Amino acid sequence: MDTNIKHKYWKKRIFDLVLCSFSSFVLLPVVFIIAMGVFISMGHPVIFKQLRPGKDGKPFYLYKFRTMLELKDDKDNYLPDEKRLTTFGKFLRKWSLDELPELWNVLKGDMSIVGPRPLLTKYMPYFSENEKQRFIMKPGITGWAQINGRNKVSWVNRLSLDIWYVNNWSISLDIRIIARTIMDIMLHRDLIVLPKSYMPDLDEERKALKL
Repeated sequence: MDTNIKHKYWKKRIFDLVLCSFSSFVLLPVVFIIAMGVFISMGHPVIFKQLRPGKDGKPFYLYKFRTMLELKDDKDNYLPDEKRLTTFGKFLRKWSLDELPELWNVLKGDMSIVGPRPLLTKYMPYFSENEKQRFIMKPGITGWAQINGRNKVSWVNRLSLDIWYVNNWSISLDIRIIARTIMDIMLHRDLIVLPKSYMPDLDEERKALKL
């Protein structure tokens, strides 16, 4: 790897560790209260974990607070998200509090505070060669696409925003994205509690385009 690129990534890693360590300490009481709320309203487990593709497409376990019940039909298939999402789960999503356990992912080195959001592993065969550039950097808790429309932009535009971020990264850009993210959360800007109700999954969209 080029020395300048290595230096760039180390600066980002140090920035992540300093900010994440401080945030984890400050938010510890909030995390405890949310964990108790999830346990009381939904039971065990409190944490939802799922394999997601990270840097270079390498899979890792993403951690979030649970927001949905484990409800299945008589064929052992999960019921639609809107039937499993609890009132407390809606509250967590509304304020993006379900994302707090991802701070552990940042401390572990699986994620950055800012970067392309970690999408589903089932999407991997559907990225174009150009779109695969998003995997050059670690995925983030928030990102350039999240403050520029979030789930309200098309997949093509959303992935293009990820690539722009990778090619234009700087500490000042990360600070700008973090500040804007906090503002968006407070104002509930571009918030969609159930993304599937607004746009199709990437694999479904691209399969349909090939028909």
